[in-house]
Amino acid sequence: MSALRRVFPLLGLAIVGCAVGPNFERPVVETPAVYRGVEEKVPELPPLESARAESLADLPWWKIFEDPVLNDLLRSALEQNLDLEMAVARTEQARQLVIATRSGLFPKVGYQGSGRRSKYPISLLGDSAQTFNSYLGMLSVAWEIDVWGRVRRATEAARAEMLAAEENQRAVLLSLVSRVATLYFELLELDRERSIAEDAVTAFQKTLGLFTRKYEGGVASKLAMTRAAAAEAQASAWVPQVKIQVAAVENQLSVLLGRPPDTIPRGAKLIEQSLPSVPPGLPSALLERRPDIRQAEQAVVAANAQVGVAVGNFLPRIGLTALYGGSSQDLSDLAKGSANIWSIAAEFTGPIFQAGMLIAEYHARVAIWHQSKAAYELTALEAFAEVSDALVARDHLGEVRAARERQAAQLEESVRLSLLRYREGLASYFEVLEAQQDLYPALFDLAQARYNELKAVVDLYRALGGGWKLGMDWLPTAPDGSDESTEPSEPGAPGGAPEQEPHAAQPAEARE
Repeated sequence: MSALRRVFPLLGLAIVGCAVGPNFERPVVETPAVYRGVEEKVPELPPLESARAESLADLPWWKIFEDPVLNDLLRSALEQNLDLEMAVARTEQARQLVIATRSGLFPKVGYQGSGRRSKYPISLLGDSAQTFNSYLGMLSVAWEIDVWGRVRRATEAARAEMLAAEENQRAVLLSLVSRVATLYFELLELDRERSIAEDAVTAFQKTLGLFTRKYEGGVASKLAMTRAAAAEAQASAWVPQVKIQVAAVENQLSVLLGRPPDTIPRGAKLIEQSLPSVPPGLPSALLERRPDIRQAEQAVVAANAQVGVAVGNFLPRIGLTALYGGSSQDLSDLAKGSANIWSIAAEFTGPIFQAGMLIAEYHARVAIWHQSKAAYELTALEAFAEVSDALVARDHLGEVRAARERQAAQLEESVRLSLLRYREGLASYFEVLEAQQDLYPALFDLAQARYNELKAVVDLYRALGGGWKLGMDWLPTAPDGSDESTEPSEPGAPGGAPEQEPHAAQPAEARE
């Protein structure tokens, strides 16, 4: 026992010692000082009603989208969306795998029992036999001592995969919010198009009636009437086409809401929608906010830890085993607890020749590390590009919308003047038809421009990793959608240390 008391502290020091393999260091990504598009001169942005946030990404979605109907749809989607439900299940799966992997650090206790009845001859001649009973019961303990940190590296990899699954859940959640909002605004834009198409049908019907009366009165040609009838038929074809698109968008939204296809309620009209214009923040913060970047970083952490596991496979595994139990010919004697079987042993095993398997596994893990590192850097660069695209779109689509408004206003005036001139005999029917046929496509373009302007802000919110402070629960606790939310979750990302190759502890080829 005194020897064991001396051994156990040494084992404890070995267990808490450094694990083999490289420690993780975040790959270095070249980060711009500001987003491209921010340095350009943009119109003055209106202040927020509440306190100005540091970045658009800091705002919860119920402060971004001020339409109560849209916020109700978002709540329903977050509660019932099936993609999000699958992401939550994958996160729970990864969490349980961490527990399963970490269990390798602890002793395994088992039990064994058996009962046997047999008959053997008493003499070699076999003229008589005797029946024997035997019972066995024992407890077993086995413990692999993680001297080299192989199990700890495997646990580190599993924990990183769990964090990656959590970030994937955040990404699904953010994508769901932006997708529902985009489809909702598209639905409002289609409603506006349907209204324009119906107005066009009414206007062309009035023009057709005017030309018909003049033709019947003998003061206009049949050509004017037929051209007006063709324009009315063309406008009438717009209405069912828009209805088809409305049904398709409503069906997509229903799927995101986790319900059968049905009509989607509307709130404020397209022209009444407004989104806050808030600075995007610093590009360096994007590495902490974007869930896909954080997920890619955790993939690098897992790959880095798996390199350590591969290194640990070259080293001997040291363990302790113990047995304690008893055997007897009578079951009642076995239950008395008088043990007559026990053993305790220390053992170690290690590879000598594996035909290149271990070294190949090691190089494969290093290759996976390089892949994950490149994927992380590519994800970050693509994120910067997405933010820049959204910023440029947000800034310039406002100019497009303003130009479309001026165009529509001038064409509306042109229609009014052409009708007035036609009634007074100062213009032909071609002037009236051309003015009307120019107006309604321009109104369609204006509705599309307003939708694009709203969508650009939604895209910017998604590109910035919006709502990242809110953790997993994005539902507001207050019914009015105020700022009562869950506590912010820590980004938890390690510091940006210089890049380091993961195979600093590479074993020699001869060891295999």
